[in-house]
Amino acid sequence: MKKQRIMENNKKSVALTITGVAIMIALAVTKVMPSSNIAGYSVFVGIAFFFIAEAVGKEKGPESGLRFLTVLEDLKKPGVIVWILLPTVSGIVTNIVGNLMFHGEFEAHVLGRTGAILSFDKTLLLIGQVIIAAFGEEIAYRGFFLGKGMKICPFWLCAVVSSLTFAAGHIAAGNAGIVRFDFAGVFIDSLIFSVVYRKSGNCVISTISHIIANTAAIIVLFLFF
Repeated sequence: MKKQRIMENNKKSVALTITGVAIMIALAVTKVMPSSNIAGYSVFVGIAFFFIAEAVGKEKGPESGLRFLTVLEDLKKPGVIVWILLPTVSGIVTNIVGNLMFHGEFEAHVLGRTGAILSFDKTLLLIGQVIIAAFGEEIAYRGFFLGKGMKICPFWLCAVVSSLTFAAGHIAAGNAGIVRFDFAGVFIDSLIFSVVYRKSGNCVISTISHIIANTAAIIVLFLFF
């Protein structure tokens, strides 16, 4: 009876994962239409399905993809610290190269893309927004899309598809070359966050990486451009 119950829960978890991922992809790709403003809801869908899937699968403690109590232990896992810092380096390089390539227009594009959700003129509010946004995206895209997806498909496939979806959700209208460059930068960072999650098994750790990277990118934007 217990074994049968576990199998039923696994089937429900798989069905929930497939459904949630499909909805997230469908919402994110609407960003290619300039008039669409529903792509951001993919994050809320991912968060909701993450907690539903964890409840159905009864994933608690070390089995959960969201653990606050094991943060210090997870940080000590092989290679985690190095991978945590890589998106920061990537983000800085992307901003510098982007502005050199597009003569300062890349900065304006990024500010335009993020200005709707970030209050750049209010420091304390901006800090809170950066933390909340990164945490939400990591639960949705790494904890749910990647973490639950890996139970169905190989890591590399989940990492690529989730990162393509994540990058699609960040598309903003503009110069075609700048849009492609920005998409590539977000995609690469998302792949790195995926590796951070894979190595740590904890989206709190990938959130830390995400927050540091976003903070560094914002500082670079305002200090150097």
